[in-house]
Amino acid sequence: MLDIAEELNAWAAEGRDFAVATVVAVTGSAPRSPGAALAVDAGGSVIGSVSGGCVEGAVYELCQQALADGRPVLERFGYDDEDGLGVGLTCGGTIDVLVVPVHAGSPHRPVLATALAAAAGGRAVALARITAGPPELLGGALLVDADGTPQGGFGGHPDLDRTIAAEAAAFLDAGRTGTVEVGARGARCGSPVTALIESAVPPPRMIVFGAVDFAAALVRVGKFLGHHVTVCDARPVFTTRARFPEADEVVVDWPHRYLERTPTDARTVLCVLTHDPKFDVPLLRLALGLPVAYIGAMGSRRTHLDRLDRLREAGVTDRQLARLRSPIGLDLGARTPEETALSIAAEIVASRRGGTGLSLTGAHTPIHHDLPLRVGSPA
Repeated sequence: MLDIAEELNAWAAEGRDFAVATVVAVTGSAPRSPGAALAVDAGGSVIGSVSGGCVEGAVYELCQQALADGRPVLERFGYDDEDGLGVGLTCGGTIDVLVVPVHAGSPHRPVLATALAAAAGGRAVALARITAGPPELLGGALLVDADGTPQGGFGGHPDLDRTIAAEAAAFLDAGRTGTVEVGARGARCGSPVTALIESAVPPPRMIVFGAVDFAAALVRVGKFLGHHVTVCDARPVFTTRARFPEADEVVVDWPHRYLERTPTDARTVLCVLTHDPKFDVPLLRLALGLPVAYIGAMGSRRTHLDRLDRLREAGVTDRQLARLRSPIGLDLGARTPEETALSIAAEIVASRRGGTGLSLTGAHTPIHHDLPLRVGSPA
């Protein structure tokens, strides 16, 4: 539900009663991931989506029912082989959807309202809710903020709260959303309880080095993908707000000096478009030692080979060089700045999601890839 936090927070602040339906489990080629949500208020207004349209009507009715009777419900939707027009997922996958009513007097409303306000305000927070287990725990909520402080609980054994709070803190640290299964008393054995943990974290950073025409197009694509985008270049005549109005930050500094002092994490992507050794070598020498998600550098194949020689002379190891995406981007035949930006963005998405970059037509590989959490290695 944190994926619709901004709109839902406004509803909560207005005192509206609403029911929220959240995807809590997915199998097969389902269109939305766990955490995707749809909400319906008492007046029938709706926000969000759980399936991209396949089962929205049925979920809308479940939300209205939950608002009327005050009871949470867990419903499974899958492909209907017998009736192609029936309620189900045409993609062939299966989703489990938890529907929880949130009335003004709901015991979990303060926790949910706090989580929504934090997520809508861009603050880091993890929200854990029971999705399977003893009926009296279903829909219970607990949140953990950035410093690990928990709020709320499930009303069961106190060790259950402590165990899931610890799991939620770990999920938040990694920026992950997913499920965990523990015992009803908090142990890894005993009657199982499943909790969905949603993490809301600030947008991942994209730092574009090089105030060139390609950078302007990449800024637009980066913003479209939800990144906080910074443009950095040492040349003030080119590095101006007028040239990059859509960037979140425009910084005039030597690239490696800026990278030394700015925060990065395992979700940060670095795009080096300068293709000038005096900028590239000190910058990439530093970047390849950082645990970031993606490092790409623009240039011809000749430029790339020369750059590798210079980086080796600067002490960069072959293992570190293996992390460098250069020439940057996927082979789309791109020529214009916009096409090049698209090819770079496609490579970033493929790297993040485990895609191959190949055409899906005629392929027999999964459309969606489920990857374990990966953190860039500086070694």
